[in-house]
Amino acid sequence: MRAFQVTSFDQPAKIEELPDPVPAAGEVLLNIAACGLNFADLLMAKGSYQDTPPPPFTLGMEVCGTVIALGPDVDGPAIGTRVAVFGGQGGMAEKGVFPAALCRPVPDTMDDATAAGFMVAYGTSHLALTRRAHLQKGETLLVLGAAGGVGLTAVEVGKAMGAKVIAVARGADKLAIAKSAGADFLIDSATQDIKAEVKALGGADVVYDPVGGDPFKAALGACNREARVIVIGFASGDVPQIPANIILVKNITVIGFYWGGYLKFNAPALTDSLAELMAWHAQGRLRPHVSHQIPLAQAADALALLRSRKSTGKVVVMP
Repeated sequence: MRAFQVTSFDQPAKIEELPDPVPAAGEVLLNIAACGLNFADLLMAKGSYQDTPPPPFTLGMEVCGTVIALGPDVDGPAIGTRVAVFGGQGGMAEKGVFPAALCRPVPDTMDDATAAGFMVAYGTSHLALTRRAHLQKGETLLVLGAAGGVGLTAVEVGKAMGAKVIAVARGADKLAIAKSAGADFLIDSATQDIKAEVKALGGADVVYDPVGGDPFKAALGACNREARVIVIGFASGDVPQIPANIILVKNITVIGFYWGGYLKFNAPALTDSLAELMAWHAQGRLRPHVSHQIPLAQAADALALLRSRKSTGKVVVMP
């Protein structure tokens, strides 16, 4: 089989021919139909992600595929079942082995590309806004990077929870994507002053930030009293320093959030969240946006799209 592998952190990942994997105890073998890409894949390829395995390993954190073999003592999902799973690695390949307990059956209403790009992006936004920030109906949610993989889902989830959503993105095309996801107000980070515009709209009660850098600083300055700021990631490459005097004076809470970390200490929180999100999708409350579906042979180009921040929504590799 073919797999897009990191063999050294000093060399770019490349397609390798490998033997078909064999599922061990507790695992299933999937024929992979689609793999959703995440910013973490870029970090993992360089060895700078917090959960990077030693090379060689196959990139790709979340997949949709069909079960074609069961490991010892595994009762299901049954062979032939289409499932989605977050495995942390191994997705950018034609076949892969993954923990059976983490596989979720995919409803017929969801296609392969959507299912592969659904878990991390929607799961991150849903759990961050519900469990960590306790977003309330009628509050104002400010979403930075609102046309990106996780930012766009935060717009949708926030709107579904009854919030007033302010979307920040760069350029008219990306803002149009955020508006189609339900954003009430749009701010162009390329031409407008984020802090001034948000304050003019009444300030932010919750900030969702996958960007970091200067946008984080601007959003912090536009927070209302008792606001909650959720730190999702640093797509800008700049990890901001938090001025403690500002969070003290305004009683602001800054919240760290790492979705994948729940696998290690509270996996049921993830599965319960995904179950609710799957129900929302079946009800038509969520409309996932996949901007690019790219064949495995062009996996390097798919990562380049993320790196250049030219994509909107999700980029999915189709083995």
